[in-house]
Amino acid sequence: MPKYERPQPPIFASVEEERLYRKQHLAAAFRVFARFGFSEGIAGHITARDPEFTDHFWVNPFGVNFAEIKVSNLLLVDAGGEVVKGEGGVNRAAFAIHSQVHEARPDIVAAAHAHSLYGKTWSSFHRLLDPLTQDSCAFYEDHALFDDYTGVVLDPQEGKRIAEALGNKKAVILSNHGHLTVGQTVDEAAWWYISFERSSQAQLLAEAAGQPRLIKPETARLTRSQVGTPIAGWFSFQPIYQKTVREEPDLLE
Repeated sequence: MPKYERPQPPIFASVEEERLYRKQHLAAAFRVFARFGFSEGIAGHITARDPEFTDHFWVNPFGVNFAEIKVSNLLLVDAGGEVVKGEGGVNRAAFAIHSQVHEARPDIVAAAHAHSLYGKTWSSFHRLLDPLTQDSCAFYEDHALFDDYTGVVLDPQEGKRIAEALGNKKAVILSNHGHLTVGQTVDEAAWWYISFERSSQAQLLAEAAGQPRLIKPETARLTRSQVGTPIAGWFSFQPIYQKTVREEPDLLE
């Protein structure tokens, strides 16, 4: 059987190079979310930790359509919620949630949340996803449920509770709200968001059609080790990133 070396995320010579990489992939992630129909009015946010000022993160300006976001639009927000680079306002919910997730999870670089159709529909069941498909196995025993919807998240204490529910996992279902995913790269967090959305859609369709058969726990765990790793998440996003940059090069401006 031929040996194949899977590509790895790049190693950077400086924080400036790493910062640019993260911002380019963050801007592209917003364009991808727009293409996939994940934007809903002013809702939704993806954040990327700054590689130098690690208690700061880059985020989309409030009220700008995902389809129009460029590298130059991104805002750098400090631990107190103040914009220290860029022009525009910050979604209060973005700060309330993401500041707490980034603080609780120093191992992650990025977090993604939007109000996409199937994720928010599935969240109304107050249930974890089942291991129905190879793709959904990426989340087997690696996602959580925040089972306490209290309205728009505007208080960082509520964000802290979400971070506590997430724990050390890659995704959390926010009941009656949607889902949030995290990753060691922007690419990974974005891919898990896309995959969770599609896995939610698959389970909704399967249950509407009948009684689906679950994958056995030992097989689901094995499959997660094959398709649910940080490298697998990063790599899965690369074809989408490359296609998006080719077709929308203005996002790099």
